Amino acid sequence: MPKGSGLTKPLGLSDELADLIGAKKGEKLSRPEVVKRLWAYIKEKKLQDPENKQFFNPDKKMQPIFGNEKVRAFGMAKHLKAHLIN
Repeated sequence: MPKGSGLTKPLGLSDELADLIGAKKGEKLSRPEVVKRLWAYIKEKKLQDPENKQFFNPDKKMQPIFGNEKVRAFGMAKHLKAHLIN
């Protein structure tokens, strides 16, 4: 697959998502890069559920994207869909 297409295609970010992962204004990132930065944020803020590491509890900054309920990490993509702009 050519670089810059499919999953590696750089996408625009909503303001909330850009602020959350520390992207510059107008910066475009691929889905894997967004997920990587989200994981870094989750681990830095210790938001993973200690009982079951598959889940994380969104903090105030994450709530516009993920809501305030516990989120399954592998289900993260469905929440990001609305915040990644083609």
